[in-house]
Amino acid sequence: MIDSHQETKAYLVGAGIGSLAAAVFLIRDGGLKGENVHILEELPIAGGSLDGTTLPNVPDGGYVTRGGRMLTEEAYVCLWNLLETIPSLEDPSTSVKDETWKFNAKWKSNSKARLIDENHAIVDASDLQLNARDRAEFARLLATPERVIGARRIEDFFSDHFFRTNFWYMWRTTFAFQNWHSAIELKRYSLRFIQELPRFHTLGGVRRTKYNQYDSVVRPIERWLAERGAKVEYGVRVEDADFGTDGHGERRLERLHVTRDARHDTIELGADGYAFLTLGSMTADATYGDGDSVPELIRDKRDGGWRLWEAIAPKAPDFGRPNVFNGNVDEAKWESFTLTMHSPLLLHRIVEFSGNLPGTGGLMTFKDSSWLMSIVVPHQPHFAGQPEDVFTLWGYALFIDNEGDYVKKKFSEATGQEILTELVHQLGFEDALEEIRRTTSVVTVMMPYITSQFERRQPEDRPQVVPKGSRNFAFLGQYAEVPEDVVFTVEYSVRGAMHGVYGLLSIDKEIPGIYHGLLDPKVALPVLKTSFG
Repeated sequence: MIDSHQETKAYLVGAGIGSLAAAVFLIRDGGLKGENVHILEELPIAGGSLDGTTLPNVPDGGYVTRGGRMLTEEAYVCLWNLLETIPSLEDPSTSVKDETWKFNAKWKSNSKARLIDENHAIVDASDLQLNARDRAEFARLLATPERVIGARRIEDFFSDHFFRTNFWYMWRTTFAFQNWHSAIELKRYSLRFIQELPRFHTLGGVRRTKYNQYDSVVRPIERWLAERGAKVEYGVRVEDADFGTDGHGERRLERLHVTRDARHDTIELGADGYAFLTLGSMTADATYGDGDSVPELIRDKRDGGWRLWEAIAPKAPDFGRPNVFNGNVDEAKWESFTLTMHSPLLLHRIVEFSGNLPGTGGLMTFKDSSWLMSIVVPHQPHFAGQPEDVFTLWGYALFIDNEGDYVKKKFSEATGQEILTELVHQLGFEDALEEIRRTTSVVTVMMPYITSQFERRQPEDRPQVVPKGSRNFAFLGQYAEVPEDVVFTVEYSVRGAMHGVYGLLSIDKEIPGIYHGLLDPKVALPVLKTSFG
């Protein structure tokens, strides 16, 4: 099989983790020559939503990540399969997987301040506050087939009490669920991460990369691909694709329509070419603000992140419905912020307050805040090359259209310094506010589609990774259907890439199975005890 693909060419649209993973699998498992793997990316940088950088226009060079990812050993098996191939940038004798596991063995997650109330007191989050009705409603959701759930909302399955429990405050902010999101996605998350329930109040099962995911995951993969001759072409927008069929119902992608340097061009796939198309983008049209400005909320799809899917969707009934996911910005948007601290004061105060050293805690949620704001203090340094006397913190708000408790503005209308002021008040650190503000840069990021993959949907709204009858094309990313798996995770993109490559190239290798915690008595018994104890 490997020899049969020596001259095969593959074109991958987008340089997000789905495409990067697919490129690795094409070379490692499919036998393609690296120089025959072409990645087409509109932006000047790879990684898609896995970012981590500084913004030069921010005073004092503010760091920024649009989001952060928590991993687990049990559920992220395709990601570990990928990363065990990739050498670490800092120690090429060890893999990124081993580097990550060693890092987590040293810096164990054990959050002591998951929930904080309006009195700046740490809540006993081990008390999930689920009553008999909540448990019955949750069991009913888990037992209901997806085809029956259909496009119903989370709030259609639960009474008001459920949404006031400690469980829901932790679950929704950890995974960024809104009450109006898809009940199917909540069911999938619950089954996928049920093993975390007994330790959810500490996030003891969480694993993190040594640095942010761009530095720890994307850059090592880029180097691995470059060493094998794979080509990443930046500044290329893929606008459309032409498909053809034969008399036997087989479908082929024949050509890609691209824009390079403002000029139209086509890429002919030929008889032996393959194409892997990333559909949509949860970070499309992201905009940035700083301490004195507010990021714009873009509603008119300017950056082209959805253009290809919208162009090809009308060409076949099984190519999905992008409007289901990008048609309601107000249901999908939220805003994050990254602090760059040039004094350790805030960091030290949070450590003293929470009882956690940086990198050992988890998401800290201010459960009574009108913005429903959460923060996490990563291990320092969180960015490669970050100076020893500079520190970072990440946070976000789910209710960005609400007025703050201390800053009387909507989160979406507040400057970075105003958001910082609200945070300091939520922590009860008013005595240190002046110095914290003076020594801290803030970068804010508005993301119109960040939870769009959670939108209510029907089965046909997301296309299959390899559509029926496809001979040479597959769909990648968060908007292609991977049965049982959960969107808004790196694992989803990597698993989809593996399905696409192995399926199209008929690679005789087993894809790691979906982890089902409830099938393991050692997992199921503690879960039941936590749920019904």
